[in-house]
Amino acid sequence: MTAIDGLIRSVPPPAEPVDAHGDWSAVEAALGLGLPADFKALIEQYGLGRFVDLITPLTPFGAHNLLVQRAQRLLDGERSFREKYPDECPYPFYPEPGGLLEWAGTDNGDSLCWLTEGEPDSWRVVVWNRRNVYYDAHDVGAVEFLYGWLSGRITTTTLPDEVEASPWFEPFREREHVCIELSEGELPYLERLRILRDTLAPTADRGVVDDGDDCRQDHFAATDLGWLLTYETAYGHQIRVAFPAEDEGRARVTLFDAVHRMGCQVLSTTTRLGEPVWP
Repeated sequence: MTAIDGLIRSVPPPAEPVDAHGDWSAVEAALGLGLPADFKALIEQYGLGRFVDLITPLTPFGAHNLLVQRAQRLLDGERSFREKYPDECPYPFYPEPGGLLEWAGTDNGDSLCWLTEGEPDSWRVVVWNRRNVYYDAHDVGAVEFLYGWLSGRITTTTLPDEVEASPWFEPFREREHVCIELSEGELPYLERLRILRDTLAPTADRGVVDDGDDCRQDHFAATDLGWLLTYETAYGHQIRVAFPAEDEGRARVTLFDAVHRMGCQVLSTTTRLGEPVWP
């Protein structure tokens, strides 16, 4: 079984991946490099989106062309730092021969790179922590690294040690974001959470931060709706929801009904910029 086969079994790709197909020869011509076959298969299967809300492979297709655009800015972005601190930069940067080339980014600001030495299918992965100027090399390709990390067989000091038991991929979709501030209710937290998730069922876990009922976050997806939610008491008692713009009316009615059944009241509703919404 190849790494891409294992990844697909572990993390089912979307039925209609976003920005997953295009002219690979044009991409390679723009870079002046061939690209590994496993990376092409990764993009064609998953497209634009995030693994476990953390890792975003850089698709070269669609409006943003993430792979090529980031590559074109890489050397200029690191040049002045390397001139001041050459010992902190053990690798060259694309387009220098054998230089690092980013193939995925993380929400923590880290980069998953290839060390572009030799033939593309033999390129190794280097995890680059830009904040602490730390590099962690792995003698595997992009998909084998990703599958290995998600399955717990590969670890790195740069990425989190603990991976979700059932990893997922969330395809990119434009969404509106609303925060619903709630009053306290008489029901315990877990009962309120159950009511909320039952209202939006079916749902899928997207991670929990649990420091007790007074400081807890439950992230989940309403899978049939395509909504992403957080119910929490960590930063106030609130529901945060992201939904496609065309679902705004349905989201308002559904969530207000859930809040009522949770035994709470809506105190305020704001966009992620803090602007009032849903009066």
